[in-house]
Amino acid sequence: MARYGMIMDATKCNGCYNCFLACKDEHCGNEYSPYTVSQPMTGQFWMKIVEKERGQYPKVKVNYTAVPCMHCDKPSCLKAAQNGAIYKRPDGIVIIDPEKAVGQKNLVSACPYRVIYWNEEKKVGQKCTMCAHLLDKGWKEPRCVEACPTGALIFGDLDDPKSEIAQLLASGKTEILHPEYKMGEKVSYIGLPKRFVAGAVVFGDTDECAVGVKVTLQGEGEKQTLSTDNYGDFEFEGLAADKEYVVNIEAPGYKTQKITAKTAIDVYLGDIILKKTAVRKVKAE
Repeated sequence: MARYGMIMDATKCNGCYNCFLACKDEHCGNEYSPYTVSQPMTGQFWMKIVEKERGQYPKVKVNYTAVPCMHCDKPSCLKAAQNGAIYKRPDGIVIIDPEKAVGQKNLVSACPYRVIYWNEEKKVGQKCTMCAHLLDKGWKEPRCVEACPTGALIFGDLDDPKSEIAQLLASGKTEILHPEYKMGEKVSYIGLPKRFVAGAVVFGDTDECAVGVKVTLQGEGEKQTLSTDNYGDFEFEGLAADKEYVVNIEAPGYKTQKITAKTAIDVYLGDIILKKTAVRKVKAE
């Protein structure tokens, strides 16, 4: 039997909310017992889109992270449930029994990811089911994955070495949103927003963009080198938080600039002006 999982590639997500809307379309007004009861039109986000604004003017970036139920191997919600109100299927999908879970509002706070929502009308907790009712009918993927226009959501069998999801996991490019929870999450991520250091380089003598200038970033056990683009801009992405880096800017005929950047936040160094090196005059004898 398959063991299902999902990967969310944050580098491809543009915040279109198609996954969120597809989930609403599938579950609002539809009863899928024994998987779940109808999802309310408002107040529940089975596929929650987290928007994160980074940097400061004029270097501002926006990233989006989709957060569904993680369908953990060791779910804390299951431990908190009584009378088998939450169970894990053989394929790994975690289900809240819509009858046994009635009245167990404590399940909402049992999830550290906060992806269980309380249905006040039905007095039951609800969350993403990975569209188990569709998978059991032969569907190959949940509605959210089907609706994603950029391919940011990848779904499949974790135990099939030929599946895209298994190959991505084997590549080592994925990570867990909160590894400190240690719950065996079966939803992982690529390209989660971290810290960046960026700036713009200008030739001081001509007041023109410094194109193709060598920029090196060095930190503890880390070194990256790149060249400025056609606008003199450079950017180092995916850096660790709360670390100190040294940025070196080098161009033939100009004084090397060395700048320290601390990634307590995303850092934009602004315009970096390169000055010409002094030309020594040789006196004739």
